[in-house]
Amino acid sequence: MHSQSQPSTHAPGTIPSLDGMRAVSVLIVVLSHVGLGHVVPGGLGVTIFFFLSGYLITTLLLQEYGRHGSIRIGRFYIRRFLRLAPPLLITLAVAYALVGAGWLPGGATWQGFAAQVLYLANYYYLFWDPGQTTPKGTGVLWSLAVEEHFYLAYPFVFLVLRRWLPAPKVGWVLLGLSLLVLAWRYVLVGQPGFQPERTFYATDTRIDSIMWGCILALVANPWNGSPAQHAPRLRDWVGLAVGLLLLGVSLLVRDPSFRETLRYTLQGLALMPIFHFVVRYPRALPVRPLNWPFMMTLGVYSYAIYLIHFVVVFFLQQQSSVFQNWVVLLVATLVLSVLFAAAIERWVESRLRRVRARFH
Repeated sequence: MHSQSQPSTHAPGTIPSLDGMRAVSVLIVVLSHVGLGHVVPGGLGVTIFFFLSGYLITTLLLQEYGRHGSIRIGRFYIRRFLRLAPPLLITLAVAYALVGAGWLPGGATWQGFAAQVLYLANYYYLFWDPGQTTPKGTGVLWSLAVEEHFYLAYPFVFLVLRRWLPAPKVGWVLLGLSLLVLAWRYVLVGQPGFQPERTFYATDTRIDSIMWGCILALVANPWNGSPAQHAPRLRDWVGLAVGLLLLGVSLLVRDPSFRETLRYTLQGLALMPIFHFVVRYPRALPVRPLNWPFMMTLGVYSYAIYLIHFVVVFFLQQQSSVFQNWVVLLVATLVLSVLFAAAIERWVESRLRRVRARFH
């Protein structure tokens, strides 16, 4: 579901501000990867993507369950395949072709390719090969693996729990699971020879970032079919401020143990009031930029931009030393990535969107 209208005229059935949040997320990641990682926390952009995914998909599952009293799980997987697989395969075709031509660093092997298309990239990078058998820039696919592992099980878990429990209590179950993931991170961090990559990339240590979005949708969903007609109340502003403060704390505390354990939990908690505000009050002054047409278009393109942008970074840096300047690299990366995403939208996504509609 995309929010594809301006703040004052949102189309029925769409959720305002979500495409704008996608745009913010992908910009954070791109800024980090062009050389500003010491200033712009690229990992936060991925965490926001995770949270948004959990919130949106749970909202859609709740709507489907409300209409039919069940979830058509087969159709769910068909929709996800048609949404995710074509841009991924096109991106990999471009990346492997560039490696074959000698224009992109990295490797090209059947093992690496299989791990990527089967959504095993995160564990493949962790335990088998940290990037030497795949094209440079395709390492971002670890996050797709985390999402797909979660969604292999989530529709079944959601359906079973929802049949026995009201939605808020399902959210409390997920909260308990999120706390178990936090405890597991503490166990891993305490092991001899622990490496931070283990908790950053692995599904078993990062799925709670998705579950926090699910919890918001289940326990206190801000979307009831239309934006709030009244201005934000004091409690809404306080919630937004507290969320931003917690987010700032999660970024400023540099203790290694905190960063690989409690940081992700704190960010999940922080994003709950932030998302509640931006979804419920798209006309509020701080949220309006998320609903500007430019930001919404960038949000629609965000998946394809995310897939290709790091490949573009490595490709450009190999072509000329001028791209060692982060400003030049940023502009060139955004231009090429947006053009790629626009082509995907025009020639692939626009057609597949109609096909996916048959499976709703």
